[in-house]
Amino acid sequence: MDFHEACATVCAPGTRFEIQEVDVVGVPTKVFAGTPPNMRHLYAAAAARTDDFIVFEDERWAMPRVIELIGQIGDALVNELDVAHGDRVAIAMRNYPEWIATFAAITAVGAVAVPMNAWWQTDEMVFALEDCGATTVVADADRLNRLRAAEPGSIAAKVVTVRGGGAPRADDWLEVVDLESLLRPDAELPHIDIDPDDDATILYTSGTTGHPKGAVSTHRAVTSSLMAFAARNAVANLADPPPASGPDDEPLRPTLMLCVPLFHVTGLVPVMLGAFVNGSKLVMTYRWDPDRALELIERERVTNFVGVPTMSWDLLEAPTFAERDTSSLRSVGGGGAPMPAELVKRIDANFAKGRPSLGYGMTETNAYGPGISGSDFLAHPTSTGRTVPVMDVRVTDPVGEELPVGETGEIWFRGPMLIRGYWNRPDATADTIVDGWLRSGDIGRIDDDGFVYVSDRAKDMVLRGGENVYCAEVEAAIYEHDAVAECSVFSVPDDRLGEEVGAAVFCQPGRNLNGDDLRIHCASRIAKHKLPRYVWVVDQPLPRNANGKFLKRELRDSLPIEQAQ
Repeated sequence: MDFHEACATVCAPGTRFEIQEVDVVGVPTKVFAGTPPNMRHLYAAAAARTDDFIVFEDERWAMPRVIELIGQIGDALVNELDVAHGDRVAIAMRNYPEWIATFAAITAVGAVAVPMNAWWQTDEMVFALEDCGATTVVADADRLNRLRAAEPGSIAAKVVTVRGGGAPRADDWLEVVDLESLLRPDAELPHIDIDPDDDATILYTSGTTGHPKGAVSTHRAVTSSLMAFAARNAVANLADPPPASGPDDEPLRPTLMLCVPLFHVTGLVPVMLGAFVNGSKLVMTYRWDPDRALELIERERVTNFVGVPTMSWDLLEAPTFAERDTSSLRSVGGGGAPMPAELVKRIDANFAKGRPSLGYGMTETNAYGPGISGSDFLAHPTSTGRTVPVMDVRVTDPVGEELPVGETGEIWFRGPMLIRGYWNRPDATADTIVDGWLRSGDIGRIDDDGFVYVSDRAKDMVLRGGENVYCAEVEAAIYEHDAVAECSVFSVPDDRLGEEVGAAVFCQPGRNLNGDDLRIHCASRIAKHKLPRYVWVVDQPLPRNANGKFLKRELRDSLPIEQAQ
């Protein structure tokens, strides 16, 4: 059965994935018939499970413990912290089991979850909290300390701490309370009516203007993405079934290795929320360590490894790789960045049953988009794959007119999993969403068989190990140094991370600085992963075009990497 036949079978009338057209805020939209109306339904459906749900380092959390904590946190939010339907509640912590329970509780009581980048520094955190108007933020110890470093009075939100976040201090200007003190043993999740088109999440992305912007998703958008991932898996199992099990093959429970942060859309939607839906176990680590990851893959019999491509490289290159049993793996891949063709081949050759996989999604599409795995990936190693029919994909020219098959232009998406817009950013929303289509900012083409190929990007952005770093944001931080007259930030190719951040700087007359000075200056203003790895301090004004814009590509190509600081 080919891909198109498999799509027709999976999405046939009367099935879970039957496609219907419904009215979504006045717009006719294709949706799956079986899409849950909101995320609260996901948690309710999972409540019958008794299995281990989360393995965090050496901790084991069974599903009843997680469901109980969701209810307790939901009760505390509503009855102790006065969180109302539609209020924004931020999460500022590393990947902990409490992150998952907190997110579920927020969305189950009709509030809006705002996952914050755990690498953000104080100024970035303060901006996001103020921008979204969060009434409460749940933070671990490190993030609490960053909040405490803010200007007194700059944060209005109540602060709830987890994992030993610290007792309130006598001199604390923040309103701080420990989560444990708010939990009642007999608490139940308050009943809140939630409409499919109520706001559910705000995920901040790097901004083109120097500030991040909050991508707002509804409950329908998130659950539609989960359904699309499930449908894609069903199609793949028909069109490209995995090798048949032998008589000695052990029965394996679906087990996902969560290596990417939960504040990223990949970790949040297809992995974490997907595990609620498909009965999977989640295996989490505090920080990325390939040797530790291999140990857990062997111990927990992990079936699906999900990370950015650099993590797959790290596994293969780890000193302990040959010593570890990775035979349980059925899928090795993830998303966040293109996967080199050589890596596709190495995954296929070095994992006994682990097939290479890649997904091309965005925060603005709740991670769903073209996907590819197995035989398709080996046959089309430079493609990002195809979509199931509920998502439409097209390629357009600079004025938005659709181009014929095979021609190169900007990739646009349409479907129920798209964000509704950017929080309080109508101009950015209008620039990105046009007549129901989302402009990806990526340049590519679609072939006769529906395979999507990404070749470049239209946005001024560095894609560093799965993290989007907008050049304007880094430039804004650099320009705050009083020695800087001109600066230009651009991508520099990197074998491991795909791209690194580079910066060319021209100083004010009589002033000078070096790369270390600049990185120290920026470190208190932007997250660590945004800091320029390569800095060139030049003795001439930076080259510009006739419109006054810096010639970034020409500048990058003219600067020898060995002369960078």
